[in-house]
Amino acid sequence: MSSSLRVLIVEDDAVDRMACRRAFAAAAAGFELLEADSGEQGLELARSQRPDCILLDYHLPDLTGLEFLAHLNEDGAAQGIPVMMLTGADSAAVAAEAMRRGAREYLVKDVDGYYLEFLPGAIHRMLREQRLLDDKRQVEAQFRTLVEQMQAISYIAELDGALRYISPQIGLLGYSPAEWLADAALHGSLMDPEQREATLAALQRSRRDGSPLHLEYRLHARDGRALWLRDQAELVRDEQGQPLFMQGIMIDITQTKLGEQALLASQQALRSLSAHQEQIKENERKRIAQEIHDELGGLLTGIKAYIAVSIERAAAASAPAEPLLAEAAGLAQDAIDTVRRVITDLRPSVLDQLGVWAALEWYAEQVERRSGLHCQCTVAAAAAELELDAGRSTMLFRIAQEALTNVVRHAGASNAALQVDYADGVLELRISDDGQGIAAERLLNRESWGILGMHERCRHFDGELKITGQPGEGTTLLLRLPLDEQHEY
Repeated sequence: MSSSLRVLIVEDDAVDRMACRRAFAAAAAGFELLEADSGEQGLELARSQRPDCILLDYHLPDLTGLEFLAHLNEDGAAQGIPVMMLTGADSAAVAAEAMRRGAREYLVKDVDGYYLEFLPGAIHRMLREQRLLDDKRQVEAQFRTLVEQMQAISYIAELDGALRYISPQIGLLGYSPAEWLADAALHGSLMDPEQREATLAALQRSRRDGSPLHLEYRLHARDGRALWLRDQAELVRDEQGQPLFMQGIMIDITQTKLGEQALLASQQALRSLSAHQEQIKENERKRIAQEIHDELGGLLTGIKAYIAVSIERAAAASAPAEPLLAEAAGLAQDAIDTVRRVITDLRPSVLDQLGVWAALEWYAEQVERRSGLHCQCTVAAAAAELELDAGRSTMLFRIAQEALTNVVRHAGASNAALQVDYADGVLELRISDDGQGIAAERLLNRESWGILGMHERCRHFDGELKITGQPGEGTTLLLRLPLDEQHEY
């Protein structure tokens, strides 16, 4: 393949054509010349031969240079060939008009022919610039094609905040790129009023500082639809590290947001249902405990009383007491103690009669008495002054009950501490032990229903429950419950 540059000379003057041939022949680089002595012949050669460039004289017998350029630009087969216009010394206006109409370069024909010395170099320079321009256009076309195939709105913003480019996907909001670029205030006007100030401030700060942008906000389309967009942008720098512009994308995340909202609503509904079921269970426990106390407790107390009367009558009659009666009295007392324990496990009366703080102290004593675990309960004075509603009181007691039950069953601990504090509107319940420590896999186990139940009880009242532990270093449960003024006096 020849490496010569193919130059079409369109010149009606034979002497000037010969001078051009000599100038190109004297150049170090090879040139292959095509010649035409009229505009129409030049256009035909341009169509059929597709030269690398055209050297065009302004004055032709059939067309002016400007008319030649007009025909060349309209001809699909010859379009895009770079043209160098040869003009007279007094034709600056003609040269400017030729450049406006598509000529790539111009060269002034002086009467002494000095321009011929510069002709080969000028052709080389023009073709280098043309290659750079073609490469730039190709890269831009590839970038534009890539951008316009993305399922996102792409944009380029100047560092002063002005938009340089917006992709056609802005049609998602019902606007054309031209409309969007023409109105700098349009973007902000489509934001939710409650989000507008903070969102615009974040956008301006990112473009001013060149900091990465990661925002999610809602825009209202031209047809009234509300769309959630994720706006992400990064600073683009040149090879020397100087900032050039911000390049970003806006992704439609409306369906994701709707899914998140539906999921949150579902979770909230499930938590409300769970809390309602817990309340039903607590009410049922209270009812059963009351019935056991009133019915079964009364019957057992009556049986024990009858046995005691029988024993007393036998003693009064100086008759030997029936051994079975004494044993029956002992069994009756054991049954009464069992009923009391069942009633306490169902619903401690101290919780309803004396409040949650007394109930926690009482339960810590019960744990220590039943299991031998040394259990210390401390309620700070600020917390002791609070009077919680029944729902929060029951939640705190049941979480403490579940936590201490786990300590007794699984921790292998010798000591446990239950501490209640209140400060800055937040109630804290901390339960710690010196046992073997909870394993991480148990914390992550979705089938640890006791732990899950504690979390759900806590979340229903906007609380936060955190359990931490290290092997051999014990376990700590921390419950943080925000309270407002209606929960204390």
